[in-house]
Amino acid sequence: MAIIEVNGLHKAYGGRPAVDGVSFAVEEGEIFGILGPNGAGKTTTVECVEGLRVPDAGAVRVAGHDPIADHDQVTRILGAQLQESELQPKLTVAEALELYAAFYPAPADWRSLAERLGLQDKLSTRFAKLSGGQKQRLSIALALVGSPRVVVLDELTTGLDPRARRDTWQLIEDVRDSGVTVLLVTHFMEEAQRLCDRIAVIDKGRVAALDTPSGLISRSASSTVVSFTPSAPLDLRELAALPAVASVEESGGRIVINGADESVNALLSLLAGRHITAHQLRVSEATLDDAFLDLTGADE
Repeated sequence: MAIIEVNGLHKAYGGRPAVDGVSFAVEEGEIFGILGPNGAGKTTTVECVEGLRVPDAGAVRVAGHDPIADHDQVTRILGAQLQESELQPKLTVAEALELYAAFYPAPADWRSLAERLGLQDKLSTRFAKLSGGQKQRLSIALALVGSPRVVVLDELTTGLDPRARRDTWQLIEDVRDSGVTVLLVTHFMEEAQRLCDRIAVIDKGRVAALDTPSGLISRSASSTVVSFTPSAPLDLRELAALPAVASVEESGGRIVINGADESVNALLSLLAGRHITAHQLRVSEATLDDAFLDLTGADE
């Protein structure tokens, strides 16, 4: 059952469309990711879901409610961690968590949240004295303190070190396992591939693709990458003519072929027939980065 429904969403600024007909549905209990180049319309889309922006056209529903017309109902079931947010500088971490918990009829245990997010030693620290990563962790805790059915996380691990990022990933998986639906906007491909059940790739204000991470990767023009140093010269044009080869590059005597599984088999047959040895042979699958670049033609 879809808990978030976005149909034909349009939003423009100064006559210039930021979101141009975006449609998708988020199933209850999943982690749904939104990826896209900078300026693609990701944040505008989720701000319409949160009720922070009024759509120019189209429909948005959260658990059947309109985020604008039914704003009070939506705020009771949706938590949000914004891409950028600030609190009163002298407010301590404990005061912020206790204050936000008081807004909800059945809040989560904010002390437990602070511990899980590594803030237990910062409860008496004022907001102005927190590092960027600590502020980010606090914003995540504030998004979860109301025990929401849906939580929107916009660039949730920006500013976190690698260990804190992975700890946060585990927290988000725990949140999903507890029954909370997660709408995740991220620039980190590893994060999307690790966490998301499905991903919508938004490019130029439109949905370029919507699939599981493995489904998006399988669409990549080069699902398999082979690199090696041949023991004798090879004709790159002959390699490019092998089945399912998307591209061939050579640098410093090392050859890189982007293709598919059948490309690997054809290459090995060619090398065996020529009695050529492939030194330092490496075969790897395409990643979500490859699929993203194929779909958007952009590099973030």
